[in-house]
Amino acid sequence: MYELFIANKNYSSWSLRPWILLRELGISFEEKLVPFSTGSNWKPFRQFAPNGKVPCLHADGEFVWDSLAIIEYLAERHPGVWPTDSKARTWARCASAEMHSGFTALRTHCTMNCGIRVQIADFPAALSSDVARINELWNEGLQRFGGPYLAGKEFTAVDAMFAPIVFRAQTYGLNFTGAAHDYAQRILEKKSMRTWYSEALAETWREDDHEAEAKAAGTWLTDLRVKAA
Repeated sequence: MYELFIANKNYSSWSLRPWILLRELGISFEEKLVPFSTGSNWKPFRQFAPNGKVPCLHADGEFVWDSLAIIEYLAERHPGVWPTDSKARTWARCASAEMHSGFTALRTHCTMNCGIRVQIADFPAALSSDVARINELWNEGLQRFGGPYLAGKEFTAVDAMFAPIVFRAQTYGLNFTGAAHDYAQRILEKKSMRTWYSEALAETWREDDHEAEAKAAGTWLTDLRVKAA
């Protein structure tokens, strides 16, 4: 059985991607959650990941690190990771690669923190541009391939790559329009996303750097998490 090493569900957007893909495709795995600690996590995470980061998949004696590499590893062994239609598959890979390497402003200003709601104090132009580009991508995929998912009728890797954006939209009130708005709501209602979310809210860990990043984004309107340990 696969072992998937992840960090806090409240914070770890990269961990969510392979986790939700495995869940949605019904691929069995054992979850190994190692919480973030304040400061560098490189040394403790190096115990299970060559790059000292999460996520990392242990499979048949191999260590597979980085969310996109994990996705491609799974695609070689399981059907349904990428769309079967060649045009949809090409688009899905391009959109996933753009998500993997881009949207720096969104990552900087809207760190993932599932359990809070924030009114952004300053909405810089670069952040507005990132949100607009994601809105464009989502609407394009839904229109071209018919939905209800980004590349067609089935949940695939491209939906997993953008799943953290759905939580960020909820936390920071990011505005998506048209079919993209409905898509975000639909993903939030998925059983796997609800499971991740409820378990994120139940975590008692707090990590100072992640908390500070979220506080820098704007005014906290509410904190839905259980009390910190």
